Amino acid sequence: MNCTQPGTLSTTGSLLSGPGLDLAAIRREFPILARQVHDKPLVYLDNAATTQKPRAVLDAMAGFYEWSCANVHRGVHTMSDRATTLYEQARLSVAGFIGAGSPREVVFVRGATEAINLAAHCFGRQNVGPGDEVIVTWMEHHANIVPWQILCAQTGASLRVVPISDAGELRLEAYEKLLSRRTKLVALGHVSNALGTVNPVQRVIDMAHQHGAAVVVDGAQAVAHVDVNVHDLDCDFYAFSGHKVFGPMGIGILYGKLRHLEAMPPWQAGSDMIETVTFEKTSYAPAPLKFEAGTPNIEGAIGLAEAVKYLEALGMSEVVSHEKALTKYAVERMQECKKITIHGCLDLSKKCGIIPFSVKGLSSHDVALICDNYGIMIRSGYHCAQPLHQQVLKLQSSDRASFYIYNTQEEIDRFVEVLKEIDQL
Repeated sequence: MNCTQPGTLSTTGSLLSGPGLDLAAIRREFPILARQVHDKPLVYLDNAATTQKPRAVLDAMAGFYEWSCANVHRGVHTMSDRATTLYEQARLSVAGFIGAGSPREVVFVRGATEAINLAAHCFGRQNVGPGDEVIVTWMEHHANIVPWQILCAQTGASLRVVPISDAGELRLEAYEKLLSRRTKLVALGHVSNALGTVNPVQRVIDMAHQHGAAVVVDGAQAVAHVDVNVHDLDCDFYAFSGHKVFGPMGIGILYGKLRHLEAMPPWQAGSDMIETVTFEKTSYAPAPLKFEAGTPNIEGAIGLAEAVKYLEALGMSEVVSHEKALTKYAVERMQECKKITIHGCLDLSKKCGIIPFSVKGLSSHDVALICDNYGIMIRSGYHCAQPLHQQVLKLQSSDRASFYIYNTQEEIDRFVEVLKEIDQL
């Protein structure tokens, strides 16, 4: 009996057309983009929250359930062996995608939030104590603030915060002054989810290491938009979520230098993270398995692997070029609207395809609901960056348009048409 998984759709077919991307071909691979909202063609501009999924990812996950559904690492039968192979091949694919030195440095988790919490719980409590300091920045997502607040409260350490400029960029001179022998850990986002600022993480990491501090990078907004190589960055930990890079929800990874992972205690206890168990003593499996207790998100890992293969087939240089062109065009068009204020960095060499903005006289939610009536999906609120909004932008909330590879200039034109209608209110 043949129980192998059938092949999934090719991720390399007809995506490139001449010197650039064939956007029509790409859009056809995302089934959801063909739908309508309120009898209007969908314009999806909420990619910083989650990206849509190509057919290759959907088919890979369905193929697992149809042909290879079994648990991993525990059975010798054909189905379990196949599931284990797919799961560990997924780890290998992700390790290659981010430039990890070994698949053993890739821990599968539910997403970037769990990855950061894992680092804080398992590494932080081992290495941070009374009188020590943890540094974060003003532009962090809540998921890269709250775990460190909890760590500091539990250990007697202090949380220090790097300010940012009016242009939404890190003030590196202030960061340098915060670093000291008391600094044990620095945590920052590679790309700000609220502003789109691409932080100089290489320099931040180098400066931290000069003081003996470890660095945790929140890469949730980065992996889909910039070329990430954790080996070249020399970060100690790197976290990202699958759903922001074409993959499914409920899967992500924590990259950690192997020496750190080997020294860290387990994250959770249960099956699959053990080597031996007696009532007197338990020994743990080697990293990364000791951090993956219980039945893992097997189909999520398979979907994530297919997602990174899809992105690699597109080519990161093509993705970056397209996104920067869209962002430049969108900024220019949005500046035609009198009531709109665009916030944060506008230097495209330091920015991803995220445009935070506000409309004079209207709440962010009102603006988003008006856009929704025209089938245009944007984000409203404080984008899980409440300190940034209240202390830096001096706003309770903002709107955010965010772009990805399947978005077009025509969609931006439709968006701006609606903004101009709002302009007249």
